[in-house]
Amino acid sequence: MEELIGFVDTNFRTLANQPNRALAGLSMGGMQTRAIGLKHTDKFSQLGIFSGGSIAPTEIADMAAFKKRVKLVFVSYGSKEGGATTAKPNVDALAEAGVKSVFYVSPETAHEWQSWRRSLYQFAPLLFQD
Repeated sequence: MEELIGFVDTNFRTLANQPNRALAGLSMGGMQTRAIGLKHTDKFSQLGIFSGGSIAPTEIADMAAFKKRVKLVFVSYGSKEGGATTAKPNVDALAEAGVKSVFYVSPETAHEWQSWRRSLYQFAPLLFQD
């Protein structure tokens, strides 16, 4: 956490605070985004999980605090991946709980670069719109 965030804030023009920091990853990086993001809502306000699971409301210890801190949860899959069927209900449940949640399916793709390029294309314009 400290090394990577410090490196990014030192070497790039950033607004170095939680409301202006996002975390995203693909495949195993998506699972890491999920795990890190849930534990560090004080560091990240936007989460992007590309083909790497999803977040169920039952995994959030304090929903009120989560809603206050996390402004976007984006989950995506290729249409030929099996995870899409299990992830969408979690995204819908987060939205029902009041969390801005977006689910995207990349048409006719699987666990591959084309899915993740399309996911980033959909995710990026949603960032920092609060």
